[in-house]
Amino acid sequence: MSVDPASLLIEGPWTHHHISANGARFHVAVSEPAGEDRVGVESPLVLLLHGFPQTWYAWRHQLPALAAAGYRAAAMDLRGFGSSDKPPRGHDALSLARDVSGVIRSLGAIDAVVVGHGYGAQVAWSMPTLAPTVTRAIGVLSSPHPVPLRSRSPRLVPAGTLASLAFAQLPFVPEQRLRRDWVGQLLRAWGAPGWEPEAASIYADAMRLPSVAHHVLEQARWQVRSTPRPDGQRYLMAMRERISVPVLGLHGQLDRCLPPRSRRYDAAHVAGPSTFRTVPGAGHFLPEEAPDVVTQHLRAFLRSLPDAGSGPDSGLSDLG
Repeated sequence: MSVDPASLLIEGPWTHHHISANGARFHVAVSEPAGEDRVGVESPLVLLLHGFPQTWYAWRHQLPALAAAGYRAAAMDLRGFGSSDKPPRGHDALSLARDVSGVIRSLGAIDAVVVGHGYGAQVAWSMPTLAPTVTRAIGVLSSPHPVPLRSRSPRLVPAGTLASLAFAQLPFVPEQRLRRDWVGQLLRAWGAPGWEPEAASIYADAMRLPSVAHHVLEQARWQVRSTPRPDGQRYLMAMRERISVPVLGLHGQLDRCLPPRSRRYDAAHVAGPSTFRTVPGAGHFLPEEAPDVVTQHLRAFLRSLPDAGSGPDSGLSDLG
């Protein structure tokens, strides 16, 4: 079954852009505040990173709501996902942080509040360490800090999630499942009981684009296979440094992928101001399952931040 890539560029109160960053092109949907004369100059940027197995469209509720509150809201397709490029390399955390940092600068901003969900939250957690000068604050939804997630996973992660991650390490077969029926199954399995994902067919179509399923799974494979290797050890060592920027953490009470107990060590990795909340009745896919609650928490968090400052042109740590 062939999928038209243009079908993923769904129209709404946003504009679609393909911008260059870190040697690749990324699709970004941007909602501008009303009354802006020059794109992205006066308004603080909030960059939204989707989770697995989704695309930028997971943030369709928050994009216009944050723009209405006076922020420039942008949701990108991560490397390998949706309408962004699928380079043959760069599935590691540092490459993804460089992608996000480059997108922030390509959007004309000095820095941004980076908000991620699920897999995107793993990138958001990494930004204060790997790209500190472009990261004003972070929001992390449905995903614990990378260090305890990797080092304590048997105690924090349900057996079903570990089984799915182990299955993803196999060659070829997981790609076939993603292109066939795995997307809808994962959405229903990890959401709250009874939640019906309205965008399941859109995400399933995105996985059927050439190379997408392979690139998505290569990123999942890096998370597992890199842990004992030098690159993974350097990453985890860097991530042990406590985060000094403000942090908002949200987790669904009924998350069946990574339950609330998985975040029990998060506060120990944060030195700056932090707010951690559990969302009653919601599962893993918070931006879609509880869009109004997520928007309210995001707006309150953004209002609490000090005015954006300035920083040097380069904000990426070098992990080698």
